[in-house]
Amino acid sequence: MTKYTDIGVETHGHVGLIEIRKPPLNFFDVALINQIADALDEFDNNIEIRSSVLAAQGKAFCAGANFGDPARQEQEERAKSDPASSLPINHLYVQAVRIFRNKKPIVAAIHGAAIGGGLGLAVSADFRVTCPEARFSANFTKLGFHPGFGLTTTLPELIGKNNAELMFYTSRRVTGEEAHRWGLANVLVSQDQVRSEAMKLAQEIAECSPLGLVSTRATMRAGLADRVLAATNHELAEQTKLRATEDFKEGVKATAERRVANFKGR
Repeated sequence: MTKYTDIGVETHGHVGLIEIRKPPLNFFDVALINQIADALDEFDNNIEIRSSVLAAQGKAFCAGANFGDPARQEQEERAKSDPASSLPINHLYVQAVRIFRNKKPIVAAIHGAAIGGGLGLAVSADFRVTCPEARFSANFTKLGFHPGFGLTTTLPELIGKNNAELMFYTSRRVTGEEAHRWGLANVLVSQDQVRSEAMKLAQEIAECSPLGLVSTRATMRAGLADRVLAATNHELAEQTKLRATEDFKEGVKATAERRVANFKGR
């Protein structure tokens, strides 16, 4: 099995486990998303694996992008020349779409915050196990930004258009209990039971016919990866425009300083 730097990969019978290892907040970058996609490809090619669990070390499941990271800023500058087409192969969203193209069911163990693109990563899974302490947030507009990671397609399909709009327009943090009521999470347990319950659900799935699972999932998720591809093309074009505004700079600064942003609409 491939050696990874930002994730741990294990197999437990017919269940694969991917653990994000960038604590405490598990900010993502292209390398992390690429490694998750690579691990899922390995599971797809392993006839013994029938389902997988995506979990994380640290305080958060995934706190999204670290906008204060100079390396990320440099990478974004290189990638935005033609945002809606011909993306470089190492662009984050190219790697994100790979996750949606995998063939076997994924259970996400959300023990802490899933924020921004981290929410997008959580929603890429088929099911989510969470706890009251977890927080789910599409905090893009609070940053002066546009939602990404395919969330403009995946979130409305999961929780309904109006609830998705509520999350997008307020950037509020949704509790684990509310996420469970909305259907954003499938299972609600105590925080110390999140991973074990996710493994239990994945093992229940893995007791089913591997051919039947792959066939049924392909039917249920037909066209999803292509819809996410179209969504990320549009999202990136909007994000590229907004990244150049004063409001985006103020939103990032205000978030880092834990204060209400003073947006100017420019």
